[in-house]
Amino acid sequence: MAILRICKYGEKILRKKVPWIDYTHLKRKLPRILSDMWETMASASGVGLAAPQVGLPLRLVIVDVKPSGRSSRIVLINPELVEGSGSGLGEEGCLSLPGFFTKVRRHLKVRVQALDETGVPIELAAEGLLARAVQHELDHLDGKLIIDRLPLRRRQKARAVLRKLSKTWN
Repeated sequence: MAILRICKYGEKILRKKVPWIDYTHLKRKLPRILSDMWETMASASGVGLAAPQVGLPLRLVIVDVKPSGRSSRIVLINPELVEGSGSGLGEEGCLSLPGFFTKVRRHLKVRVQALDETGVPIELAAEGLLARAVQHELDHLDGKLIIDRLPLRRRQKARAVLRKLSKTWN
């Protein structure tokens, strides 16, 4: 297991839509990739991590919002949002934008189809923090960041803040 470097705002991979995974080609490497991603996310105190955030151009996300304080690891390969309902503002941060937090509008409930880590098709129904985290990570797979979800004026202010913050990142 290894802690991977998390890509930061301004790096090109965070703005690229990543391709679908051929599970059979990734199957042998997947346990190591997931192990490293889980360790990286835990060391950064995150609740979700997308493969592009650690420099991997894969449609793969992990999420663990620790409901009731217990780990509940979710792996989503080639996830696809098939339904979203409700709308609400909530505070979000991002491991790729350390120190930056903003309110983002998201669906309150979502339904996602994906493959799990064994290649089995699954459907995930989520609400609350889990729904928010899943939507956030799915955005990363399409090259979107939380600032892209902000109204123009707030987005412009956010970019100025991020330029200042980026000088403090390793």
